[in-house]
This record gives sequence, structure tokens and C-alpha cells, in this order.
Amino acid sequence: MAKKLNITPLHDRVIVKPAAAEEKTAGGIIIPDTAKEKPQRGVVLAAGIGKKDEPVTVKVGDNVLYGKYAGTEIQIDGQDLLIMRESDILAIV
Repeated sequence: MAKKLNITPLHDRVIVKPAAAEEKTAGGIIIPDTAKEKPQRGVVLAAGIGKKDEPVTVKVGDNVLYGKYAGTEIQIDGQDLLIMRESDILAIV
């Protein structure tokens, strides 16, 4: 991440930059934009402080896996990002 975000998520929310969608299959077939799957992996760009008696366990820079329909898509400084609750994150990779 080259520059700091000018937004801070509240409580147990995190901002994630989704990984790029796959361009080719394992067999080498190029996938068109309309058929690409929504990525389920990304990098944490910002994290809130957590709930009372329950701090946030992910930190900025963590690679995470999240549910297929997790989060809300937002656009900040021309970047497509997701804002979601920490409970929507399935694992830290």
C-alpha cells in the first residue's frame, strides 16, 4: 500500500482491497470479464479498534479470505474496496 487511506472504519469493521480476478484457467483458457468470479481473497487496508472487550484480531497488511457475498462495495480515491465486519473474515492467509 503506497498511501494511507483517509478513512477509518468504526468498531469491528475492516476495509479490504480484493485481489484481482483470475484471468486464465489452469488449462490456459482466457476468462472473459463477464464470466469472472468475484474474488474471495484480499488485503486489509484499515481496521477499526473493535468492540468493547473484543479487540480486532486482523491488522493492516494481512492477507485474508472472506465469504463470497461478504461486505459492501465502496470506492475510495478511485479504488474499488470492500468494507465488512471482522466476523465476515474466514481466515488469515
